[in-house]
Order: sequence, then structure tokens, then C-alpha cells
Amino acid sequence: MMSTTNEVLKPDKTITAEVPVAVEPEALVEQLRNMRQFIPDYTQLRIPQARTIRAAAFVDPRFVQAAISAISACHCLRGALDQAPADLNHEVAEAARWAALEEELKAMLQGVVAANLVRRARVGMATLQTYSISRQLVRQEGHSDLLPHVAAMKRLNRFGRRTKSPGNEPGASQPAKPEPEASQPAKPL
Repeated sequence: MMSTTNEVLKPDKTITAEVPVAVEPEALVEQLRNMRQFIPDYTQLRIPQARTIRAAAFVDPRFVQAAISAISACHCLRGALDQAPADLNHEVAEAARWAALEEELKAMLQGVVAANLVRRARVGMATLQTYSISRQLVRQEGHSDLLPHVAAMKRLNRFGRRTKSPGNEPGASQPAKPEPEASQPAKPL
């Protein structure tokens, strides 16, 4: 039977596998989405909302500690803010702990982006090599079946093409030159 109380889960050991097991990306996405429920105050902010609170969120830590000290020294401040110095100190410590997770998630995202870049580069290199080899093979009669594929790759290849300036495009109309005006005899004054 599961407990209905809110418990804080603490890592007691790192789970490792003897041999790394590849996991499907969809399964990892599902796990990440499920983890949201374990992050207190998890939310998404609209850009204007984030801009509004950003200045207060990044107040100098020394200023924060000075304010907490002032709250400790003056009972009327505690009443006005309805927050005890111990609660604010706890929030400061929690923010620092969650910042460590934030940095780790950023590092993981950079690793995922880099891994996907490497995957795309492998496919791209194989594609460019295929195109290069195919262009050489179609010169021989025995490989004429590659002609439509090479034509399609040539049409879709964005490498090795010059960008055309607007005036040099085939079929682009050149601006008409003004025709010289026919000379008319001067009118007598």
C-alpha cells in the first residue's frame, strides 16, 4: 500500500548498470514528464511574467542576507512580511540546491544536442559520400539505373551551389532601358 503523505525522496545510492543500456528517446521523454511532479513549484512562465520577476529573483545574495538580518532584528518587519527569517534562509538554501539540478539539466541538454548533431553528421557524411560515388558510377553504362537518383540528389544538393543574384537568374527580366526621345525641331520663339 502506498503512503499518501508527501515524502522527500533522497538518493541513497546511484543506480548503475554493468553494461549501458540504450533507451528509446520516447521512453526518456515520458520519464522526464513524470519527474515534473517531484519538482516543487514546477511551472512554465510566459516571457513577460519571467521578465517581471527576474530582477527580484537575482538580487545580490549579500543584500538578501542583510534583509533577513533586518527581519530578525525588527519584529514589525516579520509581521509586515508574514515570513520568518528561518523560512527565508530555508528558501535561499533550497534555491541553491535546485540551482545545482538546473546546471546538471543544462549540461545534459547540451550532451543530448551534441549527440544528435553527431548522428545527423554521420547521416550527412554518408549522404555526401553516396552522392560523390554515384556521380562517378553513372558515367559507366552498367550503372545507368542510378541516373534518376543522381538527378534527384543533384537537384536537392545545397552544397557546391552558388547563390544566384537577382539580376542573373534565367528568365529574369532586365529593366527596360529608356528609349531616347526623338529629337523634335525647336519651336521658334
